[in-house]
Amino acid sequence: MFFPRPPYTGRVMVMDNLLPNIRNSVRALIVRDGSILMLHKDAGDQREAFALPGGAQDPGETLEQALYRECLEEIGTPVQVCELVRVADSFKEKKTVPAATAHLVEFLFRCTVPDDYTPCNGCRPDKRQKGVVWVPVSELSSRCFYSRSLAPLLDGLPSQKNQSVYLGLIG
Repeated sequence: MFFPRPPYTGRVMVMDNLLPNIRNSVRALIVRDGSILMLHKDAGDQREAFALPGGAQDPGETLEQALYRECLEEIGTPVQVCELVRVADSFKEKKTVPAATAHLVEFLFRCTVPDDYTPCNGCRPDKRQKGVVWVPVSELSSRCFYSRSLAPLLDGLPSQKNQSVYLGLIG
């Protein structure tokens, strides 16, 4: 799918409730035998959701170091970070009082896990993480993803290589 880039207007998006700092977030795209490794999450109200392993970059970490750490914490194994495949901006409403919006920059990397890896929670799983599972690529469109920004990042992946790495604003 092609996402046209809006023309540069020299203006920035102004939001009254926008938090002052931009948060970098890294995600691992791990594909094996037609399936993607995902976190199985409790979305509340007996609903389930799925998310790619990863999370926030800490100060002083490179993107690769952040992804390596996040995968150890969430999926319990080291990953080999291979290539950057997507970058996108998104805005996430925070459940705070007063309401606030966070600006995220999502970095999606192709990664691999050891051949003998069996999906399991790592030492510091996400707070709503129930487990780690392989989700067949053919089932992605019927799954609920944690974070609306995830679906556009996966569009066309892993089957095709799109020319554009930067998707612009998503979600």
